[in-house]
Amino acid sequence: MSTQSTSPGSKLRSAVLGAAGYSGAELAVMLARNPYFELSYAFASAGRAAEPFANLYPRYQGVVDVLVQPWTDDLVEDLAGKLDVAFLALPHEVSEAVTPLLLAKGIAVFDLSGAFRLKDPALYPKYYGYEHQHPELLDQAVYSLMEWLEQPLPQLVSVPGCYPTACSLALLPLLKTGLVADGCIPVINATSGVSGAGRKAALSTSFCEVGLNAYGFFKHRHRPEIEQNLGRKVVFTPHLGNFKRGILATSVVTLKSGVTAEQVAAAFQQAYAAKPLVRLVKHSPNVADVAGTPFCDIHWQQDGEQLVIVSCIDNLLKGAAAQAMQAANIKFGAPETAGLFAGAAE
Repeated sequence: MSTQSTSPGSKLRSAVLGAAGYSGAELAVMLARNPYFELSYAFASAGRAAEPFANLYPRYQGVVDVLVQPWTDDLVEDLAGKLDVAFLALPHEVSEAVTPLLLAKGIAVFDLSGAFRLKDPALYPKYYGYEHQHPELLDQAVYSLMEWLEQPLPQLVSVPGCYPTACSLALLPLLKTGLVADGCIPVINATSGVSGAGRKAALSTSFCEVGLNAYGFFKHRHRPEIEQNLGRKVVFTPHLGNFKRGILATSVVTLKSGVTAEQVAAAFQQAYAAKPLVRLVKHSPNVADVAGTPFCDIHWQQDGEQLVIVSCIDNLLKGAAAQAMQAANIKFGAPETAGLFAGAAE
């Protein structure tokens, strides 16, 4: 799937737009420790004053040495010829607006927002609340659920959402092998930690205010993304939990008559045996086991034709930044897990 090769001696010049937010900050850290990339620039919103990254995240003092500058669109002209790849951890509409400017300068874009995930522009008003201004780019963008991608990555890469990553990795092995009953509508309940709401303070997502509640019934923007991935309707109910980071998704399906436990196990093993960031575990996953890691842990239990699949990821990593880094590594010919593990030899 690689479209370009690189080496530690010829680093890819990279920028993070949205580096002040949680996912953008995680990307900045990964790029700083990835021997195949160089963190050349970091940007935040236009209203902010320039300040060192370590001022925003003191735990990275001496680890990430970059100035986080305010972004304005006229900076695109200055970046032309100085930048190979931009990672966008921006609001959807902002990302959609800046992407064509970067592409026009030959800069590869890895977009972490939902701006280019859905192929049908008619879905954006309903699920994102605005009309898509660049529908021509929806067909150009490639959706980078890397464990299931079978084509080269282009200049515009759309990084999957956090809930769709956890749910799709759990269900695709079964659907691709035809084990799920015809007409079965998967029922998915998924709970995210409060970091999924971003860094900006809000009473409804304050750690002191959150208990456990469901939200976004039938209208969450990740529902059509999951349905696009799976090729069938789902009932998807997200929840907000009182923990910092992680997603635990429980997906329930009806299998075709006669499907055995051995067939189910074989479907998962064949799908993920060679995939380094998916772990098939023998116990029900815990968000504590994946928090701070780029892994997706998957476990299942079968009772006749009923199957429950539990999948667990860090929403900021496998659900965002780590998946973007994984995709960029593959696109540019670097080792798939480069930069994903602190202190690891590449």
